Amino acid sequence: MAGGGRRGDSGPRGGLQGARCWWPWQLLLLAWLSLGCGAGTEEGPALGTRVWVPEPPAPARPRRQPARGAWGLWGPWSSCSSSCGDGVALRTRRCLRSAEEEPCTGDPRQYRLCQLQGCPAGSVPFRAMQCSLYDNKPVLGTPARYRWVPFHGAPNVCDLNCLAVGHNFYYTFGRVLDGTRCGPDSPDLCISGRCLSVGCDGILGSGARADACGQCGVGHDSCLFVHRLFQGTDPSSGYFGYMNVTKIPAGATHIKVTDKSRNYLALMTSDGRYVLNGDWSIAWPGPYEAAGTRLRYARTPDGTESLEAPGPTDQDLHLMVLLQEPNPGIEYEFWLPRGHPQPGRGDTSPLRQPQPRGAGSPPPQEPLVTPAPAVLSLARGFATEPPPRSPPGQSGAGAATGRCGRCRPAKGRSQRIRHFCQSDFVFQGRILAQRLVGQETRYEVEVQTPFRRRFPLVSREYLWVPNTCGCPPLRVGHRYLLMAQRHVNHEHTLNRILLRDGGYARPWTPREERLVREAAQHCPQPRPP
Repeated sequence: MAGGGRRGDSGPRGGLQGARCWWPWQLLLLAWLSLGCGAGTEEGPALGTRVWVPEPPAPARPRRQPARGAWGLWGPWSSCSSSCGDGVALRTRRCLRSAEEEPCTGDPRQYRLCQLQGCPAGSVPFRAMQCSLYDNKPVLGTPARYRWVPFHGAPNVCDLNCLAVGHNFYYTFGRVLDGTRCGPDSPDLCISGRCLSVGCDGILGSGARADACGQCGVGHDSCLFVHRLFQGTDPSSGYFGYMNVTKIPAGATHIKVTDKSRNYLALMTSDGRYVLNGDWSIAWPGPYEAAGTRLRYARTPDGTESLEAPGPTDQDLHLMVLLQEPNPGIEYEFWLPRGHPQPGRGDTSPLRQPQPRGAGSPPPQEPLVTPAPAVLSLARGFATEPPPRSPPGQSGAGAATGRCGRCRPAKGRSQRIRHFCQSDFVFQGRILAQRLVGQETRYEVEVQTPFRRRFPLVSREYLWVPNTCGCPPLRVGHRYLLMAQRHVNHEHTLNRILLRDGGYARPWTPREERLVREAAQHCPQPRPP
């Protein structure tokens, strides 16, 4: 008991002493924890504490734009502001919107150019008329009276600036009326005090521009630029004359042709009428009208020629050159709508050129029928000898001396078949005109039904007969079945359709057409390759 009592007494006393021994360290630990609670070091938060990390701000929502109103339909055009010459017409539209919607974007008014018939001679110009309204009226606060005429040197061209006649000052009477030209030579018009250009759509200020082909409202890739240099073969015999250069198709724009030589450019319309330097007569430089456009022909003292036309042309134009010396090269260019047929080269002009000779020189004395090569290969696969010369009394020389013999037209089945198979062109045509050129006869023919063509054949052609005797006899206004050959001389200055003296030319009838169609079945078939 005693031993146990001592143990029991010693326990509490020993614990108190132990407490006295570790109590300062506990205080230090508690202080250290209190100081570190919720605090962190430079490297990071203290152990055993919670750290609050702020959330990133939510992305700002885009501000909703208020809706805009919508335009209503355009109203009708007003009447023209002028009774003659240039004027403007107006149309308006309304913006349909609610109170919360923004106004519409755009112009509520639209102006269109209206071109009327020209004003009578002696009419007062529109701007001058507006200035004259203030004649003999007090201005500038003085009783002085003046007469006023337009003044075009002021900064704002759409103000009504008027010069006092006989004085050196001008006065501005506000704005000019809508539809007044911005200047005496300007195509632009004044609208609400602004000078606006007329677009290709006729709308003022639209900014619409035509492309190089003259088409409005299409892309720039709708045009095709043709730019070539013609260097035709020079006649080796020294026999100069007309040579085809190219065909300028209908619809061409921005045409420009340049020749730097003593030669002369020639131009012919699709109906066979010469515009420039045709029939061996030289035209004066200056403006010319042809194919629905205005041509400007220039020739300098050193021989340089140029031909320009804005276009678009409303028919084909055939460009030729009248050779007086070797051809150094003719440069030509124009624009065509994309997809338009490409122009042909020099010897494919539809209307064959007339027989060439030097300008002002007499007709040649040699035979007019140039012999063809010894063997002419035809499309059907057989050869023929050169055609015989004209019979006595029917040649060109006989025609010149008035000794025209009796015509011997080809007829009969065998003649029909032979001519059909040996001809380059077989067609039904109507004679439109007849003309004597030198010792030959030239017919203008409307091609109606082609039956055979080894070379291009178009709706109108020249048909040449190497005499002036009327053999074969062809009458203007009548239709015939014609069998002819292509004639190209050795110098390549001739390319034409030739009907020989004894060629096949029969008046058209349904029976004759049926016989001609049957003749085609008797031509030799082409040989296999």
